[in-house]
Amino acid sequence: MARPERRTVRDLRKGNRAVLLRALYFVGPTSRHELTALTGLSAATVSNVTGDLLSDNVIVEAGLVDSDGGRPRVLLRVNPVYGYAIGVDVGETHVRVELFDLDMNEKAKAEFALRPGGHEVELVVGHILAGIEAVLADGGVAPEQVLGIGIGVPGIVESGPDALIHAQTFGWDSVPLAALLREGTSLPLYVDNGAKTMGQAELWFGAGRGSRNAVIALIGSGVGASIITDGVTYRGANSSAGEWGHTKIALGGRTCRCGGRGCLEAYIGAEAILERAGLPLDTATEQAQLAELVRSGSPVIDETVEYLGAGLANLINLFNPERIVVGGWAGLTLGHHLLTKIKKAAAENCLTQPFSTASIVLGRLGPDAVALGAATLVIEEFLLNNTASPARAAAAL
Repeated sequence: MARPERRTVRDLRKGNRAVLLRALYFVGPTSRHELTALTGLSAATVSNVTGDLLSDNVIVEAGLVDSDGGRPRVLLRVNPVYGYAIGVDVGETHVRVELFDLDMNEKAKAEFALRPGGHEVELVVGHILAGIEAVLADGGVAPEQVLGIGIGVPGIVESGPDALIHAQTFGWDSVPLAALLREGTSLPLYVDNGAKTMGQAELWFGAGRGSRNAVIALIGSGVGASIITDGVTYRGANSSAGEWGHTKIALGGRTCRCGGRGCLEAYIGAEAILERAGLPLDTATEQAQLAELVRSGSPVIDETVEYLGAGLANLINLFNPERIVVGGWAGLTLGHHLLTKIKKAAAENCLTQPFSTASIVLGRLGPDAVALGAATLVIEEFLLNNTASPARAAAAL
């Protein structure tokens, strides 16, 4: 039997600091009295820990609020300029790099186009490093003010220091992305699947907020999903959970970009939709082409809605979510015009009871959702393991 872990006073302080910081981050400006009720910590602990966080400049005072018959209470909040986070979206058609403050306000952005099939590792790494340099310069932020870099990528991400990427549609097999990036930056790196980063962004700030059991579906050139169970992203045995686009929708069906046949992605992914409509693949025009197919009422779009409804029904039957969020540029293009039909197709392919308790909604965060979600990987680490950096605290004054 495993021996119980011994928690030191330092561990306790770190845990209390994380509890209070997380409450302030997600609830917003809050008084010490309210923090006591929110966290269950004693008033003395709240006073001591918030005092430490104030002296480290991690949190700041944010005005006063009247109390019941007593002196006005001081509101506290996370200092938005204590540090910054960089979020990177490595997509099928672009590499997007964005700089955020701790309020997740975008301070600078850089974007690099990728041609079809042009996903060479050296090219992508070069774009990421160039984008980091560009957003720091444009945002007027020094590297020592940056808490870290989060990166959302297609495919399966093996946890570990090198962040090995398996992305068949990119032709990547065990690509050590983090190790390659460390040759050009010393900033902390956090790498995850792009659908999962989008899922966390929608869960924290978008259409998934407030739900404990949800699925966030990313539909772009490729197709993926983030599965949230009891407020936590489900990853599976080796972080490959959520490859919804490669579940089978037709035995012996269309060839998918992964090499398999009958995958859902081969019917509802943007590239597959355009191919089925007989249109040429061009990353510069595919969004306009898909939008025109939707506007014109193409039979291919009607068929796509049926496949998408069946795919969503499978998610509902398997995971019983309270909410499904449809995102990704292609998902939003379809959903803005056809959400009622998509829901009807899902209902027709779903068990009645789980469908009756699930809502299907559109993502709220738009094309920046993956990069924003990648930046939340940095914020998550900051909230959990924040220890004050004297250089960063001084810079934030």
